[in-house]
Amino acid sequence: MVARPTPGRSRPPSVPRTLVVCCADWAAYAVAPHAFGPPAAGRVPVAVLEQHRVVATSPTAQAAGVRAGQRRREAEAHCPELSFVVRDEGAEVRAFEPVARALESFGVPVTVRSPGWAALPTRGPARRLGGEAGLRSAVLERIASLGPSWQLGIADGAFAASLAAEAGTIVPPGASAAFLAPFAIERVGDPELADLLRRLGIVRLGDLARLPEGVVLARFGVAGASAQCRAKGLEATAGPPRPVAVELGVGRVLDPPAERVEAVVLVARALAEELAVVLARRGLACTLLAVEAETATGELARRCWSDEGGWTPGLIAERLRWQLEAWLALGGAGGGGGIAAVRLVPLEAVPASGRQLSLWGRSVERVEAEARAARVVARVQGMLGEESVLRPIRRGGRGPGEQILLVPVGDPTPRLPGAPEAPWPGRLPAPAPAAVPDPPLPARLCDQSGALVVVDGRGRPSAPPASVQVAGGAIEAVRAVAGPFPVDERFWDRRRRRRRARFQVLTETGEGYLLLVERGEYRLEGRYD
Repeated sequence: MVARPTPGRSRPPSVPRTLVVCCADWAAYAVAPHAFGPPAAGRVPVAVLEQHRVVATSPTAQAAGVRAGQRRREAEAHCPELSFVVRDEGAEVRAFEPVARALESFGVPVTVRSPGWAALPTRGPARRLGGEAGLRSAVLERIASLGPSWQLGIADGAFAASLAAEAGTIVPPGASAAFLAPFAIERVGDPELADLLRRLGIVRLGDLARLPEGVVLARFGVAGASAQCRAKGLEATAGPPRPVAVELGVGRVLDPPAERVEAVVLVARALAEELAVVLARRGLACTLLAVEAETATGELARRCWSDEGGWTPGLIAERLRWQLEAWLALGGAGGGGGIAAVRLVPLEAVPASGRQLSLWGRSVERVEAEARAARVVARVQGMLGEESVLRPIRRGGRGPGEQILLVPVGDPTPRLPGAPEAPWPGRLPAPAPAAVPDPPLPARLCDQSGALVVVDGRGRPSAPPASVQVAGGAIEAVRAVAGPFPVDERFWDRRRRRRRARFQVLTETGEGYLLLVERGEYRLEGRYD
């Protein structure tokens, strides 16, 4: 990666030729490799879920119409026999480690952005193998048996090479801008920016590339300038990624060597926080991070991970956990008496432009906690169903049960008629009941003689309430009562008219009830603390 062009340069900077290897359905292959066998083997359709949406599919599921981005119910409608698996990124890293090692055998540094995606420079291997086409064929032959169908592409920079991999082509040197021009603006990788650009009539990467640089920077800021650089095939972010001094790396010697992955991850978390402080003092954000682990026998395991400045201590610790598990699964680090040292080395960095996580200043720790909670919720819903974890949404209504709608976590917020803040004649004032049974429980409100209290058309009770009984339980004496509060809904429509009334009841035992009576039947709508 290099800087975007600046005024005064006679020609744009050269961008290193890059080969990208990717697999769109790696998440499915990592957890269900049997679903990618020969058609004669009776492959089972499999879809991988993350937060209730499909992120990867097996070939059989894809042939049935299941696509990434669909919700679970939509995917089941296309393929009723579909099997769902919750995404396991740790398994993806472990399964991808043999692929990364195979790419490293070409003698050049390999960068992993995510499991299923890796990049390596073509300079050097292409010369030895008779050109870029020979390198592409050699790489494909080397990794063909290590996964499903691979996509390989070569272009100027990783962004253009990623799109070239989808097309399975080699973009000639200097032609990346023309190659990228027809792609939709959503391919810039920033959904919010892409939505804004499309609404302004900028629908293709070529449209963005042709805009004046100063105008883009002034109107869309650093994110817009970075997106324009990608659209031009220049691979720049907020500034020119540059090598970082080795002394900025942080490390820790483990004495005695750690035998358990959990112990190493705890150390790595502390190192990640230390590294974040070191970079922040220099105004830098890491884009390429090397994770190293050394065994007691001197064996060194190393992997480079790339990210556009979004590294957090929690993310680094999580990546290291996955990487250690992958190395141990292959008999690597840890097999010689445990892990004796851990080191985090930032290889490239850009000037930190800052990230506004929230209007109200949510901390990085809170963002990480919310991300962990979202993964836990998704896993629970994957095991017990989408309806197992619900979230409340306020809506308009008079009764407490009508003012809250429960929807599965991850579902979009539905459009509901009637705003909660609109006037609702007959709505009870605060405080609201502490508990609202769903469905409402049967109840009885009786007078001194034991007869049911009846509310007439004018909203008057037949007698003062004296006792209450909920769900066939014990009969409790009434200490105080408020109401009835009549509600007459749709009085203009005889067929849909509803006439109801509510009582707030306090018993001698201190229990508070909200009772609803309609057509002579009482129901418990809520309990007060």
